[in-house]
Amino acid sequence: MTRNGIGIRTAQLRSSRLTGQIHVYDGAGKGKSQAALGVVLRSIGLGINARNNSNRVLLLQFLKGPERDYDEDGAIAALQSGFPHLIDQVRTGRAEFFGPDEITPYDRAEAARGWDVAKGAISSGLYSVVVLDEINPVLDLGLLPVDEVVRTLKSKPQELEIIATGRAAPQQLLDIADLHSEMKPHVHPTAKLQGIQGIEIYTGAGKGKSTSALGKALKAIGRGINHPGSTRVLIMQWLKGGTGYTEDAAIAALQKSYPEVVDHQRCGRDAIVWRNSRQQLDYVEAERGWEIAKTAIASGLYKTIILDELNPTVDLELLPIEPIVQALLRKPRDTEIIITGRCQHQPAYFDLASTHSEVYCHKHYANQGVELKRGVDF
Repeated sequence: MTRNGIGIRTAQLRSSRLTGQIHVYDGAGKGKSQAALGVVLRSIGLGINARNNSNRVLLLQFLKGPERDYDEDGAIAALQSGFPHLIDQVRTGRAEFFGPDEITPYDRAEAARGWDVAKGAISSGLYSVVVLDEINPVLDLGLLPVDEVVRTLKSKPQELEIIATGRAAPQQLLDIADLHSEMKPHVHPTAKLQGIQGIEIYTGAGKGKSTSALGKALKAIGRGINHPGSTRVLIMQWLKGGTGYTEDAAIAALQKSYPEVVDHQRCGRDAIVWRNSRQQLDYVEAERGWEIAKTAIASGLYKTIILDELNPTVDLELLPIEPIVQALLRKPRDTEIIITGRCQHQPAYFDLASTHSEVYCHKHYANQGVELKRGVDF
């Protein structure tokens, strides 16, 4: 971004759907698998009303044996419940963590089994998205030949979206990726007790912040599937008064399948907002959004509240910081709050977060000349 700080431009509708990219999400920070699930939800949403278009998804998980529960299980349950005819899931590997000196023949056999499933799915033409969850550490451990994996992904069908997640992605995979976002964890030394549980922040210039938040929404819905009324989600978006955002289809898909538990509110103008071009309406809309969010936080009615693009709203000085700090300090214990958006100056409420992942953009499909919605896609 240029021109004095943060700006978010609302979107013009794209004439064609952006598909066929290879995404890599790696790094030590949280949000990798969540971002993948958010992209899956977006793909399903885009395909719901499309004719003659497959939007079937394969969730293939490496290193995640069935003997234990995983953080994203709830999100996958929500996807399978909401879209049962679109989601296939395969798990491989053993449940416990192991290092390079602890590899067994079983580990190699399970990795090979997963890769056979992946190759069949990629060549089948049945899927619009194939998620290779935790394939990066599988490659790093030498459980699969990197050259073969890269060669297969390079020859995938043109419209097929591939999402590879996990730490330590090999350079050969990064070389063929259209998008590479690295999630880096941040620790705030001044934060008391490592922050307040249930406050997560996703910031940075890379792709994956809003999609990670949507992955959290899926998790919340999944947790409540067997307990009707126990889970409710609010998605509150700032600086997004227009239409055509990458997450629009994902939110529409959520509301279509779970209309009783998902609320969605927007605020802002249908125009770019720069620090030196703020209008009175920007302040009014930002405050309107905060009143909704503040009431939702205090109510205790919501288990998950997504404050999408709150960070740039504060960075643009459209909202004061202290009321946000006070609302977060008083949030109900069981309420999760997910805050997203890039910012140049970290506001004080960052110190309250128990999780803070900064998403670094190492590679973006804009580099290949793909037309983007500036400030939204990039």
